[in-house]
Amino acid sequence: MICILLFVFLVPFPSAEKNPKDARQVARAMEAHYHRATTLKAHFFEKYSDGSGGVSAESGTVYFSKPGRMRWEYESPEEKLFIVDGANVWFYIPADRTASRAKIGASSDWRTPLAFLTGKSDFDRLCRSMQIVDTANGDKAGSHDQATNPGDTLLRCAPRVSSDAPDQQISEVLLEADSEDRLVQVVVRQPGKLETEFRFGGWEENIPIPEAKFHFVPPPGVAIVDESTLAGALH
Repeated sequence: MICILLFVFLVPFPSAEKNPKDARQVARAMEAHYHRATTLKAHFFEKYSDGSGGVSAESGTVYFSKPGRMRWEYESPEEKLFIVDGANVWFYIPADRTASRAKIGASSDWRTPLAFLTGKSDFDRLCRSMQIVDTANGDKAGSHDQATNPGDTLLRCAPRVSSDAPDQQISEVLLEADSEDRLVQVVVRQPGKLETEFRFGGWEENIPIPEAKFHFVPPPGVAIVDESTLAGALH
């Protein structure tokens, strides 16, 4: 799994919001920060919990470019490549000699919630409700319901739409912003206590990124598999 961040969910969530005005202000500040950038680069760490005690972790470098393009280069523990080129979503594992391809509209990969980083979406379209997680007053639903660093702000987003497929549903998303309105953590929660956590660092903005970074050219001998969805491809 990976991309994107185009929430397609319909998950029940309390209608009442806590400090909705403050939550919207934080969201608007994050949107404004990233909408000023045409390209982005960051280091990422990803951890996946399967709900029964199993945990896997990966890391690498991610690139974003307007409009709506991404490149996730997984470097450890195994090389993988996930690209959104504006029309297609590609997932490639060199060791498998196979690349998966899906149209953006058909991909339900959970990375889609990061669409706002490329100017393709905003929090009002992604979130039915948002609230600031107030850990000081015991407002927490899990082990990650707290900011990573003092001074950071943690938002809880209830997805506006949900997939009909049980293994693709998203219950909620937590987004953490630092004091400079940069995204430092995203936690995606799914039914069955499934959880995917991303941490970002070393953000670089408006840097030259070769156009070729956002296009996938299959190496010789690599089989292309068209899929209606890439959900679960990584896990």
